Amino acid sequence: MALPDALQDRLRRVKLLAIDVDGVLTDGRLYFQADGIEIKAFHTQDGHGLKLLKRVGVHVALITGRDSPMVSQRAAALGIAHVHQGCEDKLTTLRALCQRLDISLEQVAYCGDDLPDLAAIKRAGVGITVPNAPDYMHTHADWITERLGGHGAVREICDTLLMSQGHWDAVLDTYLHGQS
Repeated sequence: MALPDALQDRLRRVKLLAIDVDGVLTDGRLYFQADGIEIKAFHTQDGHGLKLLKRVGVHVALITGRDSPMVSQRAAALGIAHVHQGCEDKLTTLRALCQRLDISLEQVAYCGDDLPDLAAIKRAGVGITVPNAPDYMHTHADWITERLGGHGAVREICDTLLMSQGHWDAVLDTYLHGQS
């Protein structure tokens, strides 16, 4: 996938990938068992991409409007330290996180799929959404992934960041020649 040079330049400066959960890291559907327990499905390739970003020093954050034990479990399994659940104002949460990490909003790539994500998408250095987001979200994003939320969109973002920042050959080399 070829992105415009100006977008590639902004991706090179990203130090934090912040993502919504429902609709981005999942397909947006909520499953409830008869006992009321919520179930979410996460794509393993997305998780591996997030691990790769962390390895090269890019921070990862989950910022979601819902509270879910599954999100906490998934984040723990992936070693994601920045997990913000129950966020009604995602931009305020994102700004506070940037302050803690001593980075600017211009160094953030943010991916969301619905209105609660709009302000963060508009103010991040790179605002991203997914094809299954409402059309009005597409008009405000810098980039719309090719893959759907919950179906590899996050991995697409991670791989593109790794390539844009010059880490891709080292990542491939690690898997071609064995991890140390």
